[in-house]
Amino acid sequence: MTERVPSASHEERWTRRDTWTFTAFGLGMLLENYIFSLTPIADGWVRIPSWFSPWMSSWGPLWLIVGIAVGGPLADRLGRKKLFYANLALYALGGLGLIFLSLNAVWLAVFLAAMLFAAGGEMNAVMVATHELMPSKHRSKAMMLELNFINFGGLILALLAFSSGAWNNSIALQKVSVGVALLIVLVLLTVFRARTPESLRWLVAHGDLSQAEAQAVQFYGPEEGPERYRRALLSRTAPPRAADTPLAVRLYAIIAMAFAGSAGFGLMTYVIGPYYFSGLTTDVILISAVVGFLTGAIGLWGDRLSRRGLLLASYLATLALTAAVYLTVASWSKNVVLFWAFLVAMNVVINVAYLTEDTLKGELWPTPRRGLYTALVRFVAIGLYIGTIYFTAHFNVRHTMLFSLIVWAIGASGAVLWFLKGVETGEGRALEAASSAP
Repeated sequence: MTERVPSASHEERWTRRDTWTFTAFGLGMLLENYIFSLTPIADGWVRIPSWFSPWMSSWGPLWLIVGIAVGGPLADRLGRKKLFYANLALYALGGLGLIFLSLNAVWLAVFLAAMLFAAGGEMNAVMVATHELMPSKHRSKAMMLELNFINFGGLILALLAFSSGAWNNSIALQKVSVGVALLIVLVLLTVFRARTPESLRWLVAHGDLSQAEAQAVQFYGPEEGPERYRRALLSRTAPPRAADTPLAVRLYAIIAMAFAGSAGFGLMTYVIGPYYFSGLTTDVILISAVVGFLTGAIGLWGDRLSRRGLLLASYLATLALTAAVYLTVASWSKNVVLFWAFLVAMNVVINVAYLTEDTLKGELWPTPRRGLYTALVRFVAIGLYIGTIYFTAHFNVRHTMLFSLIVWAIGASGAVLWFLKGVETGEGRALEAASSAP
């Protein structure tokens, strides 16, 4: 078929369809965090045999990366939208089994694995499709705010743990709550996903130009549709800015930053806080969740900010704060006000780093392989994090702090490398300014 590029051109504008898509993707992120955080709660529903206990500490991230490894290539082969529907079916199957059929540890593990597998592929597809579907001047903002739905899910769980002792002591109440929440989100996701188009860039990349043009008009209307189709066609011919950045540089920089985010994010909240201030553990988790969610408001300015500059500043700040925490234990361990100051500051810079790095992660690759390379980066980073779970299992708290300092040094090296060698993908730049062939 001969490419027919619409002659009229105007700036892409945010439409009602983009609101539907944004909401669907945000709910997908919320559900991913909800399911990942459910694993330690569901462990208490059955007796876990001693031989299986060591596996449960890594069960969540393990099946998450399996879902990532499978879902990434499938999204490139089958399309983003088909994978979303497959994930919904797997969520429903795993959720129903978890609530009604997980009567022992084996079945609990099986149904959790099914849901975690779907969650891994779900988040990967969202990270890919957001960049491909959203208007150029809004895609960074949309991606960051969608990622903040993960923080919102953590906030909901923290509030639940903080406010409801009865919920924590009742397995039946936990199962009912989990089941109702899951059902509501799945119904909403089904409704919103039906109103979300397939990635026009993916359709064009696979040569289905007639379908891409038809979907553009169907979902965006006769005025905006041709512009979206034109942009999708340009994605095949626009010179890739990132071609000047070697694949090895891209992979090291992003994997180093992603690994640090995975392995180092919970130091203050889940290690230091409970160790030095055990009576404040629930308060520490809640405050961390609130700070993380509020920090996500930076996404509102995501399309105005430099991606390289934000990564450099946030990773170096996290490294400096981690070093300060390690070197001043004698002071803040006896001064709860100083501890709270460190906790808030650490969660602010870590969340800025996380939102920015996860936004970068899905935009650097060519459309036909965007799912694959996004999955590869996430698989390696989370896989390395799983290794650290067992490597640090017998560390004392000082050794854990020192290890986190090393982890954030690795992350900062990735941010410095990207600042020096990477292309700028923020500040409202089109996706074609970031994408390139490996």
